[in-house]
Amino acid sequence: MQVYIRTEKPAQWKEWRTRVRHAWVLPFAAIEYAMECTAYALSNWRFLEVLEYLSRFGVLVAVVFYFAESGDRLKQKHYQAWQVINSAEGKGGNGGRIDALEELNADGISLVGVNLSSAFLVGVHLPKAKLARANLAAADARQADLHGANVENASLRSANLRDARLDGTSFAGSVLDEADLTGADLMRADLSGASLEGADLRNTNLQGAKWDSLQSVKNANVFGVNNTAFVNWALAHGAISKSQD
Repeated sequence: MQVYIRTEKPAQWKEWRTRVRHAWVLPFAAIEYAMECTAYALSNWRFLEVLEYLSRFGVLVAVVFYFAESGDRLKQKHYQAWQVINSAEGKGGNGGRIDALEELNADGISLVGVNLSSAFLVGVHLPKAKLARANLAAADARQADLHGANVENASLRSANLRDARLDGTSFAGSVLDEADLTGADLMRADLSGASLEGADLRNTNLQGAKWDSLQSVKNANVFGVNNTAFVNWALAHGAISKSQD
């Protein structure tokens, strides 16, 4: 907002006072006239003009520094997020990990090798996350969104992934023994070399999934799986089909 505005020189007092029609208004008119004269004098004071230019320059400098330091602020945000994740390592509960993980993933930061064992991650959104070699053993990730993520060579033993969105996710070489995948969407998921021993696969969507080189499906429950070829193969390799646990 512009503060410095030049004003026109007010008329002489004798001329100005002729505008006053009532004598009792004269003292107030005198004050108003004095204000106009003061405003005129200040509006022609170059020092105020310089101050205004300096204030505008100060804003410009602040904007430049704001953008110049944006990288440092982003690094600080990532550092704090990792602090939250690492301080809760191996512990149950959320502990702010969901927000921290989502922030890092949204900024394209790799989560390779992260330890999230026993973590409470219900509803976490980590689409296309880089979670290779991560430890998600016994993690509660019901209704999680990991579609398109890289979760290769990871540990998901006894993880709860009920109703999770896992379409297009790669679990190649991962251990999902005893994992609960009931109702999960595994369409086009890559299970090459993975182990599903004792996993609960009831009512999962395995359409288009890669499963032909699975390590083990012994005692995995394949009731309601909508991929007939997989069900037949799994039953022939030690899987079971039960509507209840």
